[in-house]
Amino acid sequence: MTAMPDLEPPARRMALVLENVADERLSAPTPCEGSTVGDLIHHVLGLSVAFRDAARKDLGPATRTDPSVSRPSAALLPADWRDAVPRALDGLVAAWREPAAWEGTTQAGGVTLPAAVAGRVALNELLIHGWDIARATGQEYDCDETSLRVSVGLLAQSTDEAERAGTFGPVVEVPDGSPLLDRAVGLSGREPSWNPGAASARLG
Repeated sequence: MTAMPDLEPPARRMALVLENVADERLSAPTPCEGSTVGDLIHHVLGLSVAFRDAARKDLGPATRTDPSVSRPSAALLPADWRDAVPRALDGLVAAWREPAAWEGTTQAGGVTLPAAVAGRVALNELLIHGWDIARATGQEYDCDETSLRVSVGLLAQSTDEAERAGTFGPVVEVPDGSPLLDRAVGLSGREPSWNPGAASARLG
């Protein structure tokens, strides 16, 4: 846990995915059960601000808010979200590039935790939700190997369903030798083969 992962690659990938989200896709279902594309974009905006403040140890309303209490909603997206979210992502990346961000303890989601863990949680959130939004909007998605290994390492620390309740769904097993991205997605409780067509069929 001594290395400082760079959040820029998954943040940049997230920004590229968001550039290609048409307005009519904001209400589309995603692999993140119960969340639409717009809901997740609102979540990405909120987590970017919260984890930026966590990196700075600027503890306050953004870091104290329990995400299970204040659920993200597309209805709360600001009108300028296409500019606001990339700005928030840039602020998040810059904050976690400061060595002091990874030292000591901080707070995120109302939970006090080691700063080195919080930084990895932020990276994982960007990576997994980037995949969620890309899948929901029919985009290809990839990410750098370093970020994927951080994500897999974090998610693999707890595969017990009781411990994961409220955070991730049950682990989806993937075949041996699967790509790192599939492993991360499966560990996050998502089916790597998810597609919007199948989701729409279930809803119908």
